Amino acid sequence: MSSAGTWLCPTQLHRERLLEMEANLARPRAIMYGSLAIAFLIAIPWVGAWTLIPLALSVVTYALLRPRIATSARPEYVVFATVVNAQVLIAIGIALSGGPHSPTIPMLLLPIVTLPARFSPRGVYTGLGLTIVVLFAATLGVDPSGFADDPTYTLIGLACCGGLAAFSETLMRAEIKQRSDAVLDPLTGLLNRKALAGRFAEIAQQAALTGAPVCLIACDLDHFKRVNDAYGHTRGDAVLKDAAYVMRKQLRSFELVYRLGGEEFLIVLPGVAVGEGRAIAERVRAGIEDARPAGLGVTASFGVAGSDGGAAVFEPLFAAADGALYEAKRAGRNRVVAAGYDEPLPLVA
Repeated sequence: MSSAGTWLCPTQLHRERLLEMEANLARPRAIMYGSLAIAFLIAIPWVGAWTLIPLALSVVTYALLRPRIATSARPEYVVFATVVNAQVLIAIGIALSGGPHSPTIPMLLLPIVTLPARFSPRGVYTGLGLTIVVLFAATLGVDPSGFADDPTYTLIGLACCGGLAAFSETLMRAEIKQRSDAVLDPLTGLLNRKALAGRFAEIAQQAALTGAPVCLIACDLDHFKRVNDAYGHTRGDAVLKDAAYVMRKQLRSFELVYRLGGEEFLIVLPGVAVGEGRAIAERVRAGIEDARPAGLGVTASFGVAGSDGGAAVFEPLFAAADGALYEAKRAGRNRVVAAGYDEPLPLVA
């Protein structure tokens, strides 16, 4: 159940950025497809009504895949599948509307613009490579003689794709650095409280649309002040870093962990009900106890709370999880308590 990165999203920050940008791109994506639909409708007398089919298929496919983005263990693969689908369908439209002389060649530029907003440089240049392949397949592959007679549109499209990818990728690097400085905890590498608000708003919106559950797990390292007092802050920092690593290792990619401050952490579980969240919290608790962060017998207490659909509002959910955490500490620490359950989860021997 590792949250390790992939070649598309090598770090948690990249994956968090991908999920955030998917939500932010909803409006411009709708404007883009709406503009294309209007242009094609106007151009029907010249290019035919069938040219709307690839565009419609691209929209329908994205609508079918989008619900999987929020809950997939590797959401970047789902998003990349939508990019591949769009480019292939656009290539089919190019092939059917004139090949090397098609007026729809510029459409291939549109997904290129979104690549740096979603993926790492590897993803950007993989998407660019895919675009080059489908461009040549839809022009040179469909009509070699027509391409030889006049390859102008294909070559201009190729140059524009490369230029857009290069400029966009440079802007992406600067944006990621700025984002990293703003939302990453410098000690543990976890996302911080600032990153939490925006991400939870997206999760809550998705839950309201689908009726899916959302679970929060509040976590606090037990007696952490004693570690600092007895071993110093350097050893205490090592404990925090090790504990953060254990948490990430025990969670799936869409299960997000934030450092709220000090020894306090919060795990956000979209699509997870309280019962499953309780089991996840116990897995993390056992992982921390077994790992002995920084070589010390450090343990942690957990409070779990969850809700469904439109009722998944952060403030009451967090208050319930925090209250359950207090009960875990009151019951002796190093245990999991879930709001709505009468008994703490028993410790595994």
